[in-house]
Amino acid sequence: MQRLIILGGGESGTGAAILGLRKGFDVFLSDSGPIAQKYRDLMDKNGIEWEEGGHTPEKILNADIVIKSPGIPPTAPLVRQLAEKGVPILSEIEFAGRYTDSKMVCITGSNGKTTTTMLIYHILRKAGLDVGLAGNVGNSLALQVADDPHDVYVIELSSFQLENMYDFKADVAIMTNITPDHLDRYDYKFENYVAAKFRILQNQTPDDFFIYWQDDPVINAQIRQLQLEQQLLPFAEHLEEGSASWVDENGIVHFAAPGEVWEIPRDKLSLTGLHNLYNSMAAGLSASVLNIRRDDIRNALEDFEAVEHRLEFVETIDGVDYINDSKATNVNSTWYALESMKTPTILILGGKDKGNDYSEILPFVREKVKAIVCMGKDNSKLLDFFSAEVPAIRDTHSLIEAVEAARDLATEGDTVLLSPCCASFDLFKSYEDRGRQFKDAVRAFKAH
Repeated sequence: MQRLIILGGGESGTGAAILGLRKGFDVFLSDSGPIAQKYRDLMDKNGIEWEEGGHTPEKILNADIVIKSPGIPPTAPLVRQLAEKGVPILSEIEFAGRYTDSKMVCITGSNGKTTTTMLIYHILRKAGLDVGLAGNVGNSLALQVADDPHDVYVIELSSFQLENMYDFKADVAIMTNITPDHLDRYDYKFENYVAAKFRILQNQTPDDFFIYWQDDPVINAQIRQLQLEQQLLPFAEHLEEGSASWVDENGIVHFAAPGEVWEIPRDKLSLTGLHNLYNSMAAGLSASVLNIRRDDIRNALEDFEAVEHRLEFVETIDGVDYINDSKATNVNSTWYALESMKTPTILILGGKDKGNDYSEILPFVREKVKAIVCMGKDNSKLLDFFSAEVPAIRDTHSLIEAVEAARDLATEGDTVLLSPCCASFDLFKSYEDRGRQFKDAVRAFKAH
């Protein structure tokens, strides 16, 4: 019996443990921190041995296969020891993919992954397909393969997950864009991050599809270096050579996927803003190549509700709109948020800086932002960069302070936009925690 070691006791780790058990492995799960009660209960129910609050090397280094949580870097000492011993280290997605022949629709990119993923899932469900949602959203792919299998899976993949994927194949691969992110994980080398993202294309055949943003210089440069066999379906704001989706001068969005040509007025799309146009194009093309009826795709694109924490309207208070864009954990996400702003904006920025270059958003800041509120443990980089660029800037160190400062700076007709540009881990558990606290603070302010 092969010994399967799981490092990390969250959604993906627990799911992998259950699948490993179902497939006859001797399973042990170890987490350096606390494990949530629901995952403890699930493992106890299935008789899986586990530990939390630290790793016991003698129970781990005898592994035949290791499945590593995406959040654990390859430089972690225990991971290095296992790698030096030649133990295969897989992602949960790679492991699960070995036990299913279902069709895989996989989405990666620096921005727009979650919205595109949820939009594709929404279209396929409305069309009546048996579809599962996995990866960074939904439930563990491994757990679904073990106990609740589906014909199609829609999977959001981070660069961290792609690092330990080898034989897995995406039938449809979508890449929204690539901008610098997580550079602290990649030795501050952008090319390493790009290479991780492009692992989504490995093992694709001429029968598979690669859907991507046609105007992304990083994607285009990488494509030129590769000999790709899969069918390429690029999307762009305006018609270009080879475009599979674009918008014409009358505001009509065209889709020209193989075997299916159709269109929809842009103003019928439920999601607004340029970034959401791209997300809708990627989702529409994905559904087209899966042979979903055009009317089903149109209907789903028209009634989809926005993803929480991504340009999510919260409240209007004293004539000021409050927008939660906590999912903007990098500079490019905030660029798209600012691009969509139509009123003077008070921008709340800050968090754990990942080697950010804020110059990308500077034109929009100068054009649209009347004040910046910095929110983080250490705002010195933000203060140094933006102090001379906006009429007002505030230094705050909690969400309550930041909301109060934004309220003081805003006047009727303005928008307060939480779009932090940074990871949340200096003050919050996650970007979701940050977004929910922002919404709670805004609503508490309204109640008073």
